[in-house]
This record gives sequence, structure tokens and C-alpha cells, in this order.
Amino acid sequence: MAQYSEVLDDVFQALADPTRRAVLGRLGSGPATVGELAEPFDMTLPSFMKHIRLLERSGWITTRKVGRVRACSIERANLDVAGHWLEDQRAVWESRTDRLEQFVTGSSKESEAQ
Repeated sequence: MAQYSEVLDDVFQALADPTRRAVLGRLGSGPATVGELAEPFDMTLPSFMKHIRLLERSGWITTRKVGRVRACSIERANLDVAGHWLEDQRAVWESRTDRLEQFVTGSSKESEAQ
């Protein structure tokens, strides 16, 4: 469980930044070079590379160097990790709201009977 938690922490830490979310959004439509990914952002390349390294370290992307160009592509496995966690949370909260609804409805039926 602790190892799963670390993976999940890394997955959501990577998603916590709007620049990294934008990079992942762009990579969702196909691989791109670091230069192409960095183009829309007003930051230096070394600063942008910190985002790329974090995404790579957290498992969201893979990079490969072809000549002098570094190409990035998305890794879908972490999307599954995040999706499974969100599904689990949804099930927990739906169960809780269902129980709350039953409690509230049961209480108001008793009040109406009196």
C-alpha cells in the first residue's frame, strides 16, 4: 500500500502544475520534441526542463534522444493509476451520499408518520 501511495503522490504532484498539465494535454495528441513543447511557455529552457524531468521521473512521459533533439511521448499507465484511484473515491463518496439520503429520507418519513 505504501508503494502505491508513493506512485499516486508522484502522479498527482505532476498534475498539480498547470504547465505540466498543458504538456500532458499536448502529448495526448502525439509525441513532440522538448522545443515544440516549450514554445508556448514564457520560461527559459532550463526551467522548462525541470517540468519535463519531473514528468519523466513520475512516469507520465518518456523521453528519447534522437541526435540533438529530445522527443517526448506520454505514458498512459499513470492515467490508469489516477483513474483507478478516482473511481475508488467516487464509489466511497457515492456510498456515503446514498446512506445519507437513506437516513434523511427515513427520518422525514418517521416525522410525517407522527
